Amino acid sequence: MNASSKLSRRAFAGGLALLGFDRAVACAQGFAGLGESAEGFAAVVPGRAFTFPADHGPHPEFRIEWWYVTANLKDSTGSAYGAQWTLFRQATRPGAQQPGWANQQVWMGHAAVTSADTHRYGEAFARGGVGQAGVETKPFHAWIDAWDMRGLDGLSDAMLAPLDLKAAGADFSHALRLDADRPLVLQGDAGYSRKSERGQASYYYSQPFFKANGRLTIGDKPVEVTGLAWMDREWSSQPLAADQTGWDWFSLHLNSGDKLMLYRLRQQDGRSDLMGNWIAPDGRSVEIASADNSITPMAMTEAAGRKVPTAWRVVIPARGLAIETTPLNAKSWMGTSFPYWEGPISFAGSHAGLGYLEMTGY
Repeated sequence: MNASSKLSRRAFAGGLALLGFDRAVACAQGFAGLGESAEGFAAVVPGRAFTFPADHGPHPEFRIEWWYVTANLKDSTGSAYGAQWTLFRQATRPGAQQPGWANQQVWMGHAAVTSADTHRYGEAFARGGVGQAGVETKPFHAWIDAWDMRGLDGLSDAMLAPLDLKAAGADFSHALRLDADRPLVLQGDAGYSRKSERGQASYYYSQPFFKANGRLTIGDKPVEVTGLAWMDREWSSQPLAADQTGWDWFSLHLNSGDKLMLYRLRQQDGRSDLMGNWIAPDGRSVEIASADNSITPMAMTEAAGRKVPTAWRVVIPARGLAIETTPLNAKSWMGTSFPYWEGPISFAGSHAGLGYLEMTGY
């Protein structure tokens, strides 16, 4: 049993309706409808000057955005775990923001805890304009119902740290403190993240240098954990082209202290675009885009009645990187309204370390 089964019928049905998606139509417009026409919404263009703390908050003139945290954790015995906390905002239509229940913003939250033998997840929906969910910048606070990401005393806008993070479902919970000692990192080309040759793009920055500590519970068993965490912030009005069916996305913590963000966007005709950034230990971010880079599925797992590639070979010749990834739990399927695979991984080869893998559209 997972927390999504505890959602009320009103919240579930109402949430999907307010998101403005018919499931079949959404699938025809890229994963979760993210290739739908963005007419009337703000456009993503190169050259944006990011401003903090303002850009930690919502951008309602754009159609969709998210605040996304994943954490690779271990307990005192060395057993590995993963945790996820995500808040999504979706605008159902463009235009001036309406008050109260007429507000066109819909919020959705996903949370999960993963171990080698179990994967627990939950989902929540809320309507904008009535205080059920939102993001404030001073003091920083992102929430949906009781799921909470809150800035602590002394928070640095440049690092978005320290933070207190918590979520709970019917059979799991996590409560983590996140600290960082290096500034946020702009992804893509100075924060402009290209998604296709046809103009689709997002604004994208990360905090890949979080250190995490706190407590997880699985069932009624609490466990104290420490580890590494990664936060992604993205917003866009049309992040996919209509013929892009989904993505395979990696966030990797190399034991050398380097970080790697890499994703492949798959198209209906079988082609794919591979993009990413290499982040040095001092936070310098360099876009990596080369026909020589590759990610190749190495093993498939059946999850929720479908085949999903859960082990990969990743090669970036210019960086001397050739690794193979292994999932902590190959059954890390998020059976949410728009389902996907998301879970912690380890990797070895030319480099070693930990990270997270997300795969959509399977």
